[in-house]
This record gives sequence, structure tokens and C-alpha cells, in this order.
Amino acid sequence: MLYVLIGEDAPGTLDKRLAVRPEHVARLQALQADGRLVLAGPCPAIDSPDPGPAGFTGSVIIAEFPSLAEAEAWAAADPYVAAGVFARCTVKPFRKTLP
Repeated sequence: MLYVLIGEDAPGTLDKRLAVRPEHVARLQALQADGRLVLAGPCPAIDSPDPGPAGFTGSVIIAEFPSLAEAEAWAAADPYVAAGVFARCTVKPFRKTLP
């Protein structure tokens, strides 16, 4: 089943985000290589694809996992969680309708 993972950045964590981004992206690339990643990306803090020092408010990931528990465990092990970038991470079942 698909799950949406919504990570919300803690204030003032842009430097931490940038420092652990390669580890975070490597995990996403592993999901992609397994054919389980639908989409992933950050949410800019301002209306710009490159927010610069304004940073990001969080990230959204939609991926396939065998269960909600496994999706939650995957999210909990994310480098952004370990580094304190994500103040909160919500995981919900997701049903793709379009396209």
C-alpha cells in the first residue's frame, strides 16, 4: 500500500538539513531503485523553487510499504529525524486516484 510521509521541519534547522541531506536522499534513492517511490521533495518556506536562506518547512514522501508500521519505522529511521530537522513526522495511508 502507498503511504504519505509528511515531515515538518523544526525552526532554524536549515544547516542540519543541508548537512544530512546526502544520507536522506540515499534512502530515497534506495526506495526508488526498489520501485517503491512515487514522489519525494521538500516544501520551500517561500514561494520559490530555491528558497535560499529561508529554507524549508518540511518534506513530503509518497512510497509503497508493506504496512503502516513499516512505513512509520522507515520514517523514524530517517536522518532528518535523527538530526532533529523534523520536529514531527506524520505517516498516513494514501490512495492514489489521479493520474
